[in-house]
Amino acid sequence: MAKELLKGNVAFAEAAIRAGCEAYFGYPITPQTEALEHMSQRMPELGRVFLQAESEVAAINMVYGAACAGVRVMSSSSSPGVSLMMEGLSYIAGSEVPVVLVDVMRGGPGLGNIAPSQGDYSQIVKGGGHGDYKMIVLAPATIQELIDLTVEAFDLAEKYRTVVVILADGSIGQMMEPAELPPMRPIRRKEDRPDWALTGAKGRDPQFISSIYIDPVEEEEFNLKLMSKYGEIEKNEIRYRLNEMEDAEIVVVAFGTAGRIAQSAVKMVREEGIKVGLFRPISLYPYPYTRIREIVQDRRAVLVVEMNGGQMLEDVQLAVQGQVPISFYGRMGGMVPLPDEIVEEIRKIHKELD
Repeated sequence: MAKELLKGNVAFAEAAIRAGCEAYFGYPITPQTEALEHMSQRMPELGRVFLQAESEVAAINMVYGAACAGVRVMSSSSSPGVSLMMEGLSYIAGSEVPVVLVDVMRGGPGLGNIAPSQGDYSQIVKGGGHGDYKMIVLAPATIQELIDLTVEAFDLAEKYRTVVVILADGSIGQMMEPAELPPMRPIRRKEDRPDWALTGAKGRDPQFISSIYIDPVEEEEFNLKLMSKYGEIEKNEIRYRLNEMEDAEIVVVAFGTAGRIAQSAVKMVREEGIKVGLFRPISLYPYPYTRIREIVQDRRAVLVVEMNGGQMLEDVQLAVQGQVPISFYGRMGGMVPLPDEIVEEIRKIHKELD
């Protein structure tokens, strides 16, 4: 298929439709409102469900209900809106139903602003709701990656009966790039929905989906079941990209938009003869701890770059385990680092190593 010039928010919305999304529930919030607008037009055209809820709290609970029926369902929002969804996400995780959520992050805390940020890392990657649960978290750096990961998110959500979050930001949501959309998948027939789905009990005993385990023994057994599933996810679903790593002495670790900017900085510094490479995690959960640990064994320093105050930094520290020194450079509140800023940080590290 030919590439089209697509805005990020429109791209992931259309990708979800083509992946077989049957229902979308959401509430407008900048900088991802174009996704809701696109869904409001396209879903009814195709005979699918679109509903603008009265709030993010309502939207995520509608998503929960549709997911229990075995429907491919999603929502999208931005940082303060996602905060409101956290109780519902915990209920969804506790009920083991598949859901896709796109978080187009903006500056905070509080109401903050509408500028791009990566300040939701801790909330999303570490599970912002209550209880012991995790969500698969995927971080795109380009519009094409955003499209591809959105399609993959639906398959992963159903494979593991879990929540999958696409963690993007305002830059990715608002930018336009040439990208290729996938072919349209057919909508799944009701009779082809999973056997656990609540589709009516005519001719069989009724079944239930619940996150309530009053007996602590039963609750612990369920939590152990979840931990076993997360172990499978951690074994099978790690994703990352390497750039200029073959002879790198300095490793830059950055995700999403920060990773994209860092790639430009790496190219600029390489032209000065400084041996630097980029490790860009795509799966933030499961996080590529082992791969980072292996890679830094023969390197001299690590620089973590984020559009926040250092939320992923702790995971890099856990991965590196003190093998090499780690530096950090971050911009907060919707400020986006320039390649020149990262170049200067790499130069400082290189000078210290000499």
